[in-house]
Amino acid sequence: MSAAPSRRRVSVFGATGSIGSNTIDLLERQGGAETYEVVALSGAGNVALLAEQAIKLRARIAVTALPECYAPLKELLAGSGVEVAAGAQALLDAAAEPVDWTMSGIVGVAGLAPTLVSAGHGGVLALANKESLVAAGDLLLERCQVYGTKLLPTDSEHSAIFQSLQGQDLAEVERIILTASGGPFRTWSREEMARVTPQLARAHPNWNMGERISIDSSTMFNKALELIEAKHLFGVSADRIEVIIHPQSIVHAIVGFFDGAMLAHMGPPDMRGAIGFALNWPKRRDLPVARLDLAALGRLDFEAPDLARFPALAIAQGVLEDGGLSGAVFNAAKEQALDLFLAGKIGFLAMADLVEVTMERLAGHSKYGHTSYVLDDVTEIDAETRRFARQLSGQ
Repeated sequence: MSAAPSRRRVSVFGATGSIGSNTIDLLERQGGAETYEVVALSGAGNVALLAEQAIKLRARIAVTALPECYAPLKELLAGSGVEVAAGAQALLDAAAEPVDWTMSGIVGVAGLAPTLVSAGHGGVLALANKESLVAAGDLLLERCQVYGTKLLPTDSEHSAIFQSLQGQDLAEVERIILTASGGPFRTWSREEMARVTPQLARAHPNWNMGERISIDSSTMFNKALELIEAKHLFGVSADRIEVIIHPQSIVHAIVGFFDGAMLAHMGPPDMRGAIGFALNWPKRRDLPVARLDLAALGRLDFEAPDLARFPALAIAQGVLEDGGLSGAVFNAAKEQALDLFLAGKIGFLAMADLVEVTMERLAGHSKYGHTSYVLDDVTEIDAETRRFARQLSGQ
């Protein structure tokens, strides 16, 4: 009698966020603990959901990034057999557990260190934490190469590009076009945008996402991050990457070739499409996403982005040209500006202004343009950027 096939070992970091929750949904639909050996799940303050996920999937370890949440998580998982841990080092220890497939879904640069550790396993690293590539793309790509890790993007746009490039010669690619919905303020004037509150900014018209990424989408800082991410992922020059506004969010990306042909990847605005592709790669499986009815859609609209109202894209173009640790500065300034906006310290439009001035100031940093760096360099310039941005805003 042949032995039963071993279960695939998986870990999900950022399990309680929008990306993580959708990943958990797919794992459960595809057999849950009977199909997958779930090694580690991580979250932050939503310990009730984290405990529920860990019990359902019979995870070996549940980690909260917040030390103060250790006791309530421990209580919720008492008698379950799930190991409980908390804090930054616990996240790194969990990321060091060998697995075949990892979802990197922690939001922000906080996910960088665990992602770098996870890249050391080989297998598949499903990347939703775009900040890892923006702040330290060279480090992450080098680590994936050294350990033979397959890096699969789970942003809908980058997954669409990856899929469109299968079987294609990158040397024949003329342009890569990322689509953006334009967010909830696509048609608003700057005067109207100046009055935007966090509550308005977190309401995305098409996608169901977490608070921070929804607000980043409303300023188009999320798309700015994706421009930088695309350069690292696909190795194309800055002048070959474009953004176009597509309000329906049906076409996720377009790849154009030197012969004038273009391949457009289409699908519903459901994050489970890109996550499911990465989970099942190199095969495809039936996914619980809506099927497009093109006749019902009727039309697909496209327009050029307005850089005067959404300057984040222009700032990102500068990062593409500068390279080095400019991405780490850009991301840290963006995250700090968002924190200040959420706290009511600065206005909606002031976020881009703060990022731009901070970038100009940090461009003189001794390590800003370094193309060879280590994680400590990223951490140092990240902290200095945040300090300057707070001082600049009077905080």
